[in-house]
Amino acid sequence: MRPLTQADLIPYADYERQREEFRSRIIALKQRRRISVGPLITLVFENRETLKFQTQEMIRVERIFDPAKVQEELDVYNALLPSGGELSATLLIEITDEARMQHWLDTFMGLDHGQKVAIVAGNERVFGEFEGGHSHETKISAVHFVRFRPTASMKAAFADLRVAGGDHGPSWRL
Repeated sequence: MRPLTQADLIPYADYERQREEFRSRIIALKQRRRISVGPLITLVFENRETLKFQTQEMIRVERIFDPAKVQEELDVYNALLPSGGELSATLLIEITDEARMQHWLDTFMGLDHGQKVAIVAGNERVFGEFEGGHSHETKISAVHFVRFRPTASMKAAFADLRVAGGDHGPSWRL
């Protein structure tokens, strides 16, 4: 996937005027790219448009106008773009119950280490590779970035709507 450049971004004032329409379009796009893995884990598969939106929002919220700082934001989000043959996702731990939050966060400690999250298609399984730096021994982040490198036959299963969701179609495992 081609990296985002400053030329791809909408200038600040124009973005402010277009934001609601752009935001609505991206929300609809993300709904199609969102998969729940149980009641507390969601994967949102990223692409160039979703990451462009994230970049635009960061520039907006932090009021970044310096081209060097804009490039720093682009570099952060370009690192999340999937490379050829891979899927890139944001994994969200979605805990809304304040009283049980610590319990659930403790339960998910280590989620981003080892072979814990996988895509399964037929008899094949591919484990996700987590980006480091989002948790440590005593604290886990609620947001992680994970990459999957499905095999050719797994990709064919994803594209075959006759098997999607069936016994041999793709599924997600924790």
